[in-house]
Amino acid sequence: MRITIYQPLIVAIILSHALSSCSLNEPYDLIDDYMFIQKEDRRNDSTDWELVWEDEFDHKELDTTHWTRIGLFTSPQWKTTVDKWHENTGCFRYITATDDRVVQFDEDHIRLRGIVNEDTLIGDPRPYLTGGIYTWDKFAFQYGRIEIRAKLDPAYGAWPAIWMLSEKNIYPDQHNGEMDIMERLNHDGFAYQTTHNHYTINLKQTVPKKYDTGKIEPDGYNVYSVSWYPEKLVYAINGIETITYPKVQGAGTYQWPFDQPFYLFLDQQMEGSWPGKITNPEELPIEMIVDWVRLYQ
Repeated sequence: MRITIYQPLIVAIILSHALSSCSLNEPYDLIDDYMFIQKEDRRNDSTDWELVWEDEFDHKELDTTHWTRIGLFTSPQWKTTVDKWHENTGCFRYITATDDRVVQFDEDHIRLRGIVNEDTLIGDPRPYLTGGIYTWDKFAFQYGRIEIRAKLDPAYGAWPAIWMLSEKNIYPDQHNGEMDIMERLNHDGFAYQTTHNHYTINLKQTVPKKYDTGKIEPDGYNVYSVSWYPEKLVYAINGIETITYPKVQGAGTYQWPFDQPFYLFLDQQMEGSWPGKITNPEELPIEMIVDWVRLYQ
């Protein structure tokens, strides 16, 4: 009887110890159950990174434990009302979280779409609608390599993007940084990869160089990535490095706010001040088809 009574307790203790040991062996510390903070002894070029998180988008619906659809009231940075859409020259001019036509799934992909809006009189007044998702407050990380495999439809006025912002904005009264892993305009055969911060946006500093471009397969899938270290950001397309953005000694957090967790955006944008107008609506609908997202640390 004593063996029967105490055996489950012994098994539970052994299992608990085993699970604790496994967590100790992970390359990250998991903070608040969703932020993957790479351990300090792995933050270098020589350590072999491990796959620690991925989404293959093969579940035919959005995994809302990690993703949220982007809407007009996206938190925490942008709050736009639908009647002000024509004043917005930025990326979320046509974004919607309520129309299922702009976020769709097939067997193995998520499809973030840009469409002509046929219901402008009695519904949403915007002539076009776009879809996107983001991981704020659900999945974030600090250091490591994030990779995204995606295919981008071309169109005049198209502006698909893969990018990251700081999860907590720990530095008040300054820009807390942005990593643009991919932006493609119109029918370009290349994509931009860019670093933004207070140093570049507000202080207009141009050294070190903040962006470069890399060749893409215009009609096929490409893998976009950034490898994030405590002293540099290394951007690549299909494994070919485009630019390294370094930490400048003595420049402070204005230049290097990249010592805090960041979260991820995937979105099919259209129009705005950069790509210009949709000049050929017959090219729509367009899609940013995402095959997978993978985080290594």
